[in-house]
Amino acid sequence: MALTLVFLGRLEDIAGSGTRAVLPAPSLAAVIAGLEPDLAKALRGPRIRFAVNGTLVQGDPLLADGDEIAFLPPVSGG
Repeated sequence: MALTLVFLGRLEDIAGSGTRAVLPAPSLAAVIAGLEPDLAKALRGPRIRFAVNGTLVQGDPLLADGDEIAFLPPVSGG
């Protein structure tokens, strides 16, 4: 199987698409380390949040095969 990465907002532009399948990795840090440098740098930004299987998480959670990881940039609105 694989992990599914979901990129929202400006992160979708940097990634080149809204979703991407990657090989399973044990942690979020390992997933990010395997991405192209510009995207990895953007995902490490201090204001980027992420959710695993629809639940917001912090730190570097352990991942399981088949997980979906969504990367959430800061939002603004009026």
